[in-house]
Amino acid sequence: TRHFYSYCRYAVPVIPAGSPCDGLRAIAAFSAYPVAKRFGWKRTAKWAIRPAQNMVRMQPIAAQWWRERAAQPGDFHYLALGDSTGQGIGASSPGRSYVGQLAERIEQRIGSPIRVTNLCVTGSTSAACAREQVPPARRVLASGDAPDLVTIDVGANDIASWDPVAYHRSLSTIVDALPDHTLVGELPSFHLPWNEPKVREANRILHRVADARGLGIVPLYAATRSRGITGILTEFAEDAFHPNDRGYQVWADAFWPHVEARIAAVRPIRPTETAPIGGR
Repeated sequence: TRHFYSYCRYAVPVIPAGSPCDGLRAIAAFSAYPVAKRFGWKRTAKWAIRPAQNMVRMQPIAAQWWRERAAQPGDFHYLALGDSTGQGIGASSPGRSYVGQLAERIEQRIGSPIRVTNLCVTGSTSAACAREQVPPARRVLASGDAPDLVTIDVGANDIASWDPVAYHRSLSTIVDALPDHTLVGELPSFHLPWNEPKVREANRILHRVADARGLGIVPLYAATRSRGITGILTEFAEDAFHPNDRGYQVWADAFWPHVEARIAAVRPIRPTETAPIGGR
């Protein structure tokens, strides 16, 4: 039985990385838009903004996908809070987000379907998360089907209008409403020199807030930063901001040791347990 669970841990297929040429095109479009807009180059601006528009079109599709996914029952309940990365914007399907990939791994690990309540909202800042996601999260936590696993990753959208005091206040409000087994993901590396100091400051605040409450912290910054040029060229979607399937797998890999420890705490493996290979 232990060999089966060991197999499941490593049975998740490696998702192919994107093409470096696609990555270069994404970076070119990302870089060209502000220049084209400034100089009035309408055709160039239209080409450069198209990837971001494609991400916007994905938003209602992702939201509907997760609403339908929430209807699937299961004896393990996963609650997720956050932004577009939890929704799966940039992935080939919402199920390829880090939340979706974690759900799939959990199902493989325990050998049965799980329930997922995904409250993540595309574009959410920490303040919006505190305002819009915390109230329904409280209702879920107070229900008869309280979640076995809670994850939160939010803050990337705060960087554009960075206010460390506001971020500290909002993040504190969020985690104060969540259970002590909540896993808090760091902000990922943006790989942009002008934003990295803000991201590092945000993560220092995150560590202070989470450490003070004894919450688990997922080292997303190091996981994404270490991908270097390979990650920049092959692990982002066409907008050069959201991860693609492979990028989300990097996120899921960072979360997984903490998630696996949580599974072991609530679903300890018994010597007599068996499950079919494949986990479904």
